[in-house]
Formats: sequence, C-alpha cells, structure tokens
Amino acid sequence: MLDILLANMSLVWLALMVLLLIVEALTAPLVCIWFALGALAALIAALFGAALWLQAAWFLAVSLLTLWLTRPLALKYLNGRKVATNADRVIGAEAVVTEDIDNIAGTGAVHVDGHEWTARSGSGANIAKGSVVKVDRIEGVKLIVKSAGQ
Repeated sequence: MLDILLANMSLVWLALMVLLLIVEALTAPLVCIWFALGALAALIAALFGAALWLQAAWFLAVSLLTLWLTRPLALKYLNGRKVATNADRVIGAEAVVTEDIDNIAGTGAVHVDGHEWTARSGSGANIAKGSVVKVDRIEGVKLIVKSAGQ
C-alpha cells in the first residue's frame, strides 16, 4: 500500500494543493495559500521523479519562504484596515462631568459632542461633577478621561 502511495506522490501533492486552495477559497483571505504553493513545488518535484524527502523539503521550503516573504505585506494591505467610527471624533475633545467619576465604585458620566457617555478616569483619581475633562481614549463603550489641565 505504501509503495503505491509513494509511486503516486504527484497525485497526493495535487490532491493536497486542491484541498488547500478550497480551504483558502472558503476562509478569510490568505490563510493557507502559501502551503498550496508549497504543494505545487512538491508536485513539480514529484513529476520530475524526486525522492520523497526532497519533495517534502521543497514543500516546506517553498511554503515557509512564501509565508515569510508575503505575509507581512498581506497583513498590512488586507487585514490592517481600521474602520474609523463617528465616536473617534470625541478623542481629544473637552467634556463636562455630569456624574462623579469614581473608578472603584464604577460610576461616572460625561457630556461631550451632544451625547452622554459613561466615563472612567485614566489616572484612577476621582473627578467631581461639573469638572471639565479631556477625552483620552475609548475603551468599549466608556470614555477614558483626564483632567483638562493634563
């Protein structure tokens, strides 16, 4: 059985390549395309009668090389897109505290840009109602604020 499999390694590499391409087509972009290219290299080696160890070496070498060369670019251009929301415009804006901010008690709210937001202190210090603060960042649905003078 093993002899038959080894004699038909080109079919094994072809089947593996097709399977990897199907998985690639059904999943998020660029999940296993590198390994499909490695299977293509191993298929070519098998067609030229290379030994099994050499076919496997070509598979690994081409897969890892293409992964190393292209993955950073793929991540940068395909997955690196950050979608800005309208909420981002409040970062850096001044807000008025409408409920005392106390991180330990889990209370606090601010009014900014016409909207009421749950807020927490970035430094951990309590901030009194009526104080003017500056929005430092957004974490989930809460604004992280600091005193306007900081």
